[in-house]
Amino acid sequence: MANEGQLLVPVDSFSQPASLIKKTAVSRSWVSVDTNGQSTVLDLDKYGIMKRVSIHARDLRLLDPLLSYPSAILGREKAIVLNLEHIKAIITTEEVLLRDPLDDNVIPIVEELQRRLPPVNANYLGQGDDEDGVGGQTEGQTKFPFEFRALEVALEGICSFLDARTRELETAAYPALDELTSMISSRNLDRVRKLKSAMTRLTNRVLKVRDELEQLLDDDDDMADLYLSRKLSFASSPTHDSADLTWSPPSPTIESKISRASRTTPFSTHGENDVEELEMLLEAYFMQIESTSNKLTTLREYIDDTEDYINIQLDNHRNQLIQLELFLLSGTVSLSVYSLVAAIFGMNIPYSWNKNHGYVFKWVVILAAIVSASIFMSITTYSRHKGLVGS
Repeated sequence: MANEGQLLVPVDSFSQPASLIKKTAVSRSWVSVDTNGQSTVLDLDKYGIMKRVSIHARDLRLLDPLLSYPSAILGREKAIVLNLEHIKAIITTEEVLLRDPLDDNVIPIVEELQRRLPPVNANYLGQGDDEDGVGGQTEGQTKFPFEFRALEVALEGICSFLDARTRELETAAYPALDELTSMISSRNLDRVRKLKSAMTRLTNRVLKVRDELEQLLDDDDDMADLYLSRKLSFASSPTHDSADLTWSPPSPTIESKISRASRTTPFSTHGENDVEELEMLLEAYFMQIESTSNKLTTLREYIDDTEDYINIQLDNHRNQLIQLELFLLSGTVSLSVYSLVAAIFGMNIPYSWNKNHGYVFKWVVILAAIVSASIFMSITTYSRHKGLVGS
């Protein structure tokens, strides 16, 4: 029976067309996936979610799509708060709550949770040749905590999503860069500029996830906080004293209240072997996201090399234009001398040798041409000698 103000939608809604599903979508909708892989779409406000999973309002604000918060994997007393890109989830020992279940990027995560969260069917044991091997797999999945299986699906989904976006960017970027090196045009430059902007945004997204995983791997206490099943079994054990579960300093600072909220001492003082299982899980996806980051780094270096090559080409063209300008200027100076001679002899002034001495005109023209050519050659030779133009 659903609580008052809570809307339940059957699992079959995920098999319907997206266009039909989105008509009933609301901004505060969640999907719940339990330990058996059964999914239910819920319509709960923040108070209903806080009551359902026992988390604080500041943790729920991390999952608000209208607010911009960095990537985070936070361990609380009874839940794991997960904010990685489009995956905004709350993981408990009994269910996984995902925000915006009708989003195109979230639906594959829900389907994967439905497929991988249910335990292995015991009837499958009699169908294989090696029952011991299958039995070992069942036992291993039984021992592996539910919250870690859900966390693995989320990490795999976000790492695969970012890697797919990176491969799409590589597929578009490398041909565009090669085309730009062969022909520099405004169209190609604008295309590469857009690809570089997309690469920068994608790099920032990848680094946020990578830094969060790295920070989590560096702190054993934070990893111990993610062991919800172990904390639950320890709290329910009749052999321990409930007064020893938590420890609070006499006057804690605000920073310690925020960073150590809902953290218990017994799990914060365990050694490295107690978090080895989770550490191996996180390291696997850290290496995957690191590989994606390296791909983007390689692409950035290729873009930088292409930009350097283009700048060299542009500098070479600029130098050629300067040389052409120098030659044109030299030719202009030389022709100005020839024009000066023509202007002088074109004046209406009587000359004593101007009558019946036509051969003099021929020598004037020849000498003026020789002087002009000599001036041009002198300027060109001087420029080559000083290294102003190429040889």
